Amino acid sequence: MSSGDAFRLDGKTALVTGGASGIGEATCRELARGGASVIVADINLTAAQALAGTLPNGKAAHMDVTNRESIEAVAAQLNRLDILVNNAGIANVGSIEKVEPQDFDRLMEVNVKSVYLVTRALLPRLLKVRGSIVNIGSVAGQVGIKQRFAYCTTKGAVLAMSRQLAVEYAKELRVNCICPGTVHTPFVEGYLDKYHAQEKDKVRAELHARQPMGRMGKPEEIASLIRYVCSDEAEFMTGSLLDIDGGWTAV
Repeated sequence: MSSGDAFRLDGKTALVTGGASGIGEATCRELARGGASVIVADINLTAAQALAGTLPNGKAAHMDVTNRESIEAVAAQLNRLDILVNNAGIANVGSIEKVEPQDFDRLMEVNVKSVYLVTRALLPRLLKVRGSIVNIGSVAGQVGIKQRFAYCTTKGAVLAMSRQLAVEYAKELRVNCICPGTVHTPFVEGYLDKYHAQEKDKVRAELHARQPMGRMGKPEEIASLIRYVCSDEAEFMTGSLLDIDGGWTAV
């Protein structure tokens, strides 16, 4: 097998939630590069359509991952699904004393309940083809990070869900969880704009430095790992939590 033939996804259909930007966008591009037909599922339909238009066999779908009807409307249009990437998520800054109940509930809804709703709705199609689910977790589900009470809580839940599903359906499908460190995306720049508008350069440098490697990750690096996990070469992998964090969890 030549390197060009490795990790091919020809004939497979993938759906990526939060697929129109950041890690989701890079994942859509990489899965398409591997030969998959990709459904860019995002609450921002315009952005999803713009990205899908650049992909061979790309399609856009409006999906609110917190809304059961929205999810089921997309599911009803799918004839086949081989790969599901649960990527959509939001962040929150604050200790337990500062996180308001409504903010905690919102994070649980977007980061945790959405994985349940989307996976449950699409599970019958994945089971038909012994599909692959990749959940996007975080180092925040594995280590404590100051001022990230709600976020750490939700990402810990994603890790636990991934392991449970892998055991429940060990012979019927594969379920793995990617755990990135801080990745330089529009998501991070939005965080800087919201919480550190007066000191963005300083805090951005701190975000780079907290990975032992000395830099944030790139969306394309996460996407490459996702492609491998979804490929036939990773057939023996399920229930795995895969760190890609510049050494953060090794410290």
